[in-house]
Amino acid sequence: MMDELNGISQQVNQVLEALQDAMPLTSKHILVIGASTSEVIGEHIGSAGTVEVANAIYQALNEFQQKTGVQLAFQCCEHLNRALVVEAETAEQKHLSEVTVVPVRSAGGAMAALAYQKMNHPVVVEEIQADAGIDIGDTFIGMHLKAVVVPLRCAIKEIGNAHVTFARTRPKLIGGERAVYPEKEKVNHF
Repeated sequence: MMDELNGISQQVNQVLEALQDAMPLTSKHILVIGASTSEVIGEHIGSAGTVEVANAIYQALNEFQQKTGVQLAFQCCEHLNRALVVEAETAEQKHLSEVTVVPVRSAGGAMAALAYQKMNHPVVVEEIQADAGIDIGDTFIGMHLKAVVVPLRCAIKEIGNAHVTFARTRPKLIGGERAVYPEKEKVNHF
C-alpha cells in the first residue's frame, strides 16, 4: 500500500511540474483541485473515498504550495454543491463568499474533508475563479476556472486509476481581426 501511495504522490508531482512549466504559478494565483479518491483506487466516484489516498495527493500539493506560494482551493463533491475549501486569508484577499459547512467524507468528499483538517485556517466558499486547475477522477472543476480555459497535456493520463486533466487560464483576446496581441509568452502571465 505504501508503494501505491508513493506512486500517487509522484504522479501528482509530475502533473504539477507540467502545469508549472505551462504557467508559472505564484502566491497571486489560485489552483483549484477536484479529486475523487474513489476513482483513484478504481472505484466509482463517491463510493469508496479514502483518507490515505487524499493524504498522498495533499502531501504533493502542499509541497508544491510551499515551493511556489500558490493558493490552493479544494473542490467538494456535489452534495455540497461543489463548494471549495480555502484558507481564510485567500477568502478575504479574493473577496469570496463564505458558507457554513464542514466537509466530511460522505458530504464533501475525502479530499476536501482532509484539506479542511490540514489547512491552517480553513473556510468553505461557494465559488471561485481560479487561474489553473487539476481534475482527478472527472470531478468537473470547470465551473471554478476563469475564462479562458486552456487544456494542457502531459505524459501522465491517470493518477492511480483516475483519469486526470488539468488546465491553465489566460485573459480573453478581444478586438477582432484588427487587434494586436502581445507575444504568446506575455499572454500566459498575469
